[in-house]
Amino acid sequence: MTDKKLNLILCWHMHQPDYRNLTSGEYMLPWTYLHAMKDYTDMAYHLESHSKARAVFNFVPVLLDQLEDYSRQFEEGRLLDPLLKLLAEEDLNNLSPDRRKLVFDSCFRSNHTKMIDPYPPYRRLWDLFNHQEPFGAVGLDYLSGQYLSDLLVWYHLVWCGETVRRNHELVVNLMTKGSHFTLADRRDLLALIGRLIRELIPRYRKLADDGQIEISTTPHCHPIVPLLIDFKVARECMPGVSLPEAAYYPGGLKRASFHIDSAIDSHRARFGVAPQGIWPAEGGVSQAAALVFAEHGCRWMASGEAVLVNSLRGLDGSKTLPARMDYLYRPYRIATGEREIVSFFRDDKLSDRIGFEYAKWFGKDAVDNFIHALEEIWRCTPAGENPVVSVILDGENAWEYYPYNGYYFLSEMYEALESHPFIRTTTFKDYLDGHVGQNGMQAQLPLELAGIAGADPVAAELPYLVAGSWVYGTFSTWIGSPDKNRAWDMLCAAKQSFDLVVASGRLSAEEIEHAHLQLADCEGSDWFWWFGDYNPQHSVESFDKLYRENLANLYSLLKLPVPEELGKPISHGGGNPEAGGAMRRAS
Repeated sequence: MTDKKLNLILCWHMHQPDYRNLTSGEYMLPWTYLHAMKDYTDMAYHLESHSKARAVFNFVPVLLDQLEDYSRQFEEGRLLDPLLKLLAEEDLNNLSPDRRKLVFDSCFRSNHTKMIDPYPPYRRLWDLFNHQEPFGAVGLDYLSGQYLSDLLVWYHLVWCGETVRRNHELVVNLMTKGSHFTLADRRDLLALIGRLIRELIPRYRKLADDGQIEISTTPHCHPIVPLLIDFKVARECMPGVSLPEAAYYPGGLKRASFHIDSAIDSHRARFGVAPQGIWPAEGGVSQAAALVFAEHGCRWMASGEAVLVNSLRGLDGSKTLPARMDYLYRPYRIATGEREIVSFFRDDKLSDRIGFEYAKWFGKDAVDNFIHALEEIWRCTPAGENPVVSVILDGENAWEYYPYNGYYFLSEMYEALESHPFIRTTTFKDYLDGHVGQNGMQAQLPLELAGIAGADPVAAELPYLVAGSWVYGTFSTWIGSPDKNRAWDMLCAAKQSFDLVVASGRLSAEEIEHAHLQLADCEGSDWFWWFGDYNPQHSVESFDKLYRENLANLYSLLKLPVPEELGKPISHGGGNPEAGGAMRRAS
């Protein structure tokens, strides 16, 4: 009987970009609070219910900023999310045309198969809308305030997490009632949403304090750090790609350091300690980015499997790879001068199965398949080594495609892992702390771990980290196409203006800080993700508009005229990608 073990690291990435207009404080899109009440609540519950399971949760600071902002709004009774605020509206019969349009545009934007069709009262609302919508505004005016009340309640009911439905009598009672919801019903539901959001950060902090989870971070507003540092690094993984007209992002290295410093400060303030590691935005890494992460005290980082493949092959692609089992299931030391950082690389196949495939399976069959795949890795990896398997994926968008928000898959997966004889869940931090492993090969450990008995080996130093992300191993999702490059050029121009105005001394310290925060929002990766005709028209239009409004706000804060080009759409969309475009497969 071998004592070989398999170390499984489940890393759930939690992220929403900043949907606020930073001038007015109003939320332009509702996705932060919707995912909070559905996915962040459920994911915490599954760990709370499986005390032997371990996992990593990566929270992007700009998401935490918004969760805290929503919490303050509920405490102060001053909601700045226009859709959420409608739950408390006394008279839905006399809404303005714009507010009625907001309800109709928002409240059917869900996965219909899993979130509308299973509920006959909600489906009837959809059918009635479809009957009236062809008649335009006149037809929709037929739909009463009671219809709007029922639609708002059902939309928020289906966005409640499955564990919320099972543990809060109010949700059960409202779903049973089905229709003719009153103002009191709506306000009771609103109060529950507020309570769920306020409890989230304390719940995750308790799980971390108890040692059950590790919480990691990402540069504050989710920028692609390698591209901030140097656009040309994209050619390491995409030779010959067209780049923005701007030669580089002005002051990009300093901006990257700001986002990392701010993330560390945010993490310490919310969770009481500095983060041990970092999931770079979109797993975007480069040799220069690794150095910056190491200089900021990060012990570990992570990226996608294709990045490791490209790095092992070398910049010229000439080196031959061994079998996948012989290189993937171990972390690698990235030498960065006097600094050192350990990088983990995700198993793209297993991560994509959870993200895209298992939603179509019966829950137990999916869990059995996942466990069997891990057992095969355990059998096929080198005999003298305890493999470490990193499964890293979106922790929020996948679940609306699962029955019951993934409740049965996640429950049965954690249960199977808790009782497995040789698969053990761990975290990146615990792995590096030497809490696992029996072979004691300290000679291959990072310098800070040397001398710790009983730790698993870390592979030899990776000579050079080829730049790339977890999506295809490239940066094609964020740079290289005409619309994405145009968005970068617009940002570069705004940053040049920012630098000139700040240097001029015309702004007060408070005005500079407001402009600085707006600039940070503009540097996030999500705007570039959505630009492209392969994405859905509605999503592209929403993010395009918000990006241009953010840039316009920046110019206004700098007391400069807003460029005319910001009034013109960058991208239009029109595609129908898998999972609505919110998630991508690795290859």
